[in-house]
Amino acid sequence: MIRTFSLHSAAVLALATALAATSAAAAEGDAATTAEAAGDGEAAADDGEAIVVTGNRPIAESEAAALEVQRNSDSLVAVIASDSVGRLPDQNIAQATSRLPGISVERDQGQARYINLRGSPKTWTTLSFDGINVVSPEGRDARFDSIPSAIAAQVIVSKAITPDMPGETVAGNVNVITRSAFNYSGFHVAGKAGMGLAELGNRKEYEGSLVLSDRFQVGGGEIGVLVSGSYYERNMITDNFETDYERVGAQDSRPGSESRFWAHEAENKLYRLTRKNWSLSGRLDWKPDDDNTISLHSVYTIFTDDEARDNYRFDLDDRQSDGSSSSAACTITPNATPTNSGYADVCIGNTPQKGTVYGIDIRQRSTLRAFRQSIFTNTLAGDHDFGDGAWNLSWAGNYTVSKDDRSVVGEATWDSPSTRNLRPTVAYDFSNPNLSVLRLFRTIQLSGPTRYQAGDAVTAVDSFTKPLSGFSVLDAVDTTKAYTGKLALSHDTNFLGGEATFKIGFQFDQRTKIADENQIALSAAQAAGIGIPTDYNQFSLDQKFLGEIPMGYTFRYFDRDKMRSASDAAKAAFPFVPVTANNYDVREQIYAGFAMGTLRYDWGSVIGGVRVEHIKNRGIATNITAASEQTLAFPSLHFNFDVEDSKKLRLSFNSGAARADYDQMRPNVVINDTNQTISGGNPSVRPERAYGLDAYFEWYVQPQGYLMAGLFYKKIKDVLYTQSSTFNSNALNSNGIDRSAYVFSGITNGGDGRIYGLETAAQLQLEPWTDDLGLPDFMGGFGISANLTLNNSRITKPAVSGIPSRKVRLPGTSDFVYNLGAYYEKYGLSLRVQYQNRSKWLDTISDTLADAGDTYWASDDELDFSARYAVNSNLEIYFDASNLLNHPGRRFSDPGNLLTATGTPTPSASGQTIEWERFGRRFTGGIRVNF
Repeated sequence: MIRTFSLHSAAVLALATALAATSAAAAEGDAATTAEAAGDGEAAADDGEAIVVTGNRPIAESEAAALEVQRNSDSLVAVIASDSVGRLPDQNIAQATSRLPGISVERDQGQARYINLRGSPKTWTTLSFDGINVVSPEGRDARFDSIPSAIAAQVIVSKAITPDMPGETVAGNVNVITRSAFNYSGFHVAGKAGMGLAELGNRKEYEGSLVLSDRFQVGGGEIGVLVSGSYYERNMITDNFETDYERVGAQDSRPGSESRFWAHEAENKLYRLTRKNWSLSGRLDWKPDDDNTISLHSVYTIFTDDEARDNYRFDLDDRQSDGSSSSAACTITPNATPTNSGYADVCIGNTPQKGTVYGIDIRQRSTLRAFRQSIFTNTLAGDHDFGDGAWNLSWAGNYTVSKDDRSVVGEATWDSPSTRNLRPTVAYDFSNPNLSVLRLFRTIQLSGPTRYQAGDAVTAVDSFTKPLSGFSVLDAVDTTKAYTGKLALSHDTNFLGGEATFKIGFQFDQRTKIADENQIALSAAQAAGIGIPTDYNQFSLDQKFLGEIPMGYTFRYFDRDKMRSASDAAKAAFPFVPVTANNYDVREQIYAGFAMGTLRYDWGSVIGGVRVEHIKNRGIATNITAASEQTLAFPSLHFNFDVEDSKKLRLSFNSGAARADYDQMRPNVVINDTNQTISGGNPSVRPERAYGLDAYFEWYVQPQGYLMAGLFYKKIKDVLYTQSSTFNSNALNSNGIDRSAYVFSGITNGGDGRIYGLETAAQLQLEPWTDDLGLPDFMGGFGISANLTLNNSRITKPAVSGIPSRKVRLPGTSDFVYNLGAYYEKYGLSLRVQYQNRSKWLDTISDTLADAGDTYWASDDELDFSARYAVNSNLEIYFDASNLLNHPGRRFSDPGNLLTATGTPTPSASGQTIEWERFGRRFTGGIRVNF
């Protein structure tokens, strides 16, 4: 017999209690955590009847299921659960989790990518699939934009770490619980198909997903089979400008130079992008009886980024040496025919914000990238109860391959000739932080070799002579292979007057990352010899700019087909040469054991224990081998007090250690010519240790709702930070490329520090109180969600290069992060608006006064809207609108802290914009089906 019900908020709570029995295991990383009732709102009734729930309150359903897991967890977690048809609210895991308290995201090209948990650096957050930590293709910077939410039944964010979790989990762990056929009562099909529009550039979007599952009775129990797939394509245009600042030195010796920073380079990076996400997953579960489960599951995700980048860079300090090095004060007299280029010359009326520079170099790059990241993770796991249920043995073996393909199909470079009157004169205006204005003029040479003036105005930048100067093809793939084996034995008994569970476990991890980079680098003559035109206009398209930013000049996009043809010709005529400076092999082995106990009483529970890890590292590069090893212990203790049935007080102490990334431990350097950076490895760097305290109060308002407030504190020792400065050496110059001005960076240990803060959250619906308030029934569809996190962080930056030690923030930490959401759902209609905001955060720490100081990302906010309408229990139409405010992302430099540390006067104007980008609004609509 089958009975069908319509789901409302009170019913959801009763239904979601099926999650309670396994919720603690879910928070601790158990692979078998998704309850049969939670996947799409289906459950088995006590009398054996199948109950099919057709949800018309998807937001209420998902919130109720998530809160029930959260409430019954023995540690501090935040949860996202799928709604009645197994959906999460956003396209990727980063965007979905950003709705939760304490979580902020870092975006790339407008897409949420990295997670900062309670204001901590992104490297402190680890990624798991079904309880197995997975190495991201980039390494310890776990990327979440490459993981589509379509594969997840739940996402559990653990904020207070327990001993059965890896010690590298410092701020928290994001555990993606994949779907199982046992989430559903029988045969199940769910799918989605939609398309949309990116407003900037009028680009198209496409998305689709499909889930198929069924359960089969066999002679040895029951088998569940589930397969799923998803696809998402996003075509994009980007508005962008970037400006790099420097202290000029001898040529700016006039009074005030000690706090002046001049733009030595201004550029536009003009992107045409196609980003795609694929995922394929499969899961086979076998339950021979109620006491045993064995599962095999695989997840394969792919993220591709086909990027065509037109990069116009105006080298404003090209003739810096022409300037005067006099330190005498001068009378400012505007001069349109100076005896030097005008760069950093205050005497002729130029300032860091406005001025004119004569006869400068255009350094142009046309780059076609074929970026690809993939994760292929496979887990065989078992869970076995024996001894009348008093004992449990769980085990898992995992093999994961992560690949980061950084290949460049082709990159052509074009440079102005040395003849100055063939170069442009540039009038610049950087006074508006949201707009870089460059006006171009012909350059007229006057009497004398260094005297010029501006000629006629020029609109089309490609009308200036820019001969081909080089061509390169890059084949670069970083491969990480990881093996994990874990075993845990637990025993339920009575101890100290309560119900106790004692658990011991062992885990072995081996991760090997191999960077294999090969390049074809051609001179201008070699490139011309394979048919690449020396005139850029013959390599480009007569197509207008697809963005909206007023740059002050027009340009031509390079022809992608011609770039591919040039790449094929180069590969046919020249061999790839290994880039030995960028190739390395780093291996990490971790031997771990833990012991923990959980005591449960009428008033709550206590969890305590310790994890011990022995870590061995080995790095090989260019015939150099470096090795290190150490043993670390991670104690933790958690108290959970049930103040009332609906109120909880949580107290915890936890510890962890963030290790340097794999490429940061290599014994060599990595060169990135596209980004003009050089990074060096440090095999002996120590992990940064963190010791945390948490105190949280949770109130689960009946019949459905949630209020929370909490305090957190972490003490940090041996802080890891990237030390960076201008390379200032020609030791790595090759193939005509001058790398002396590249930014060199390397990981090192700093001093100690701390981070503390406050976190609050609320989720409430009006429906339970409509009768008491005398409101009409339709008003019950309104609900709100809100959360706020306040952070304060300080670490000691050690003295370096003559700069004394100083206090700085933790990178990635905003002073505040908040989310505000409101929704209405009733009668099959579901409407939601969500606003996110985070204040500015530190991006990089400067080590010298040569650059313009520490860099920050400015405050970032986003407003999204979604609408759904259930035509019937099987068909739904939806509409999503993202980034409605269309505010730009802005990165800026601020030398104030650094100058203060040296006793140098703070500049009168700080906060120079060094990067600005905007991506436009996005709209998507389509249908969802569920059977």
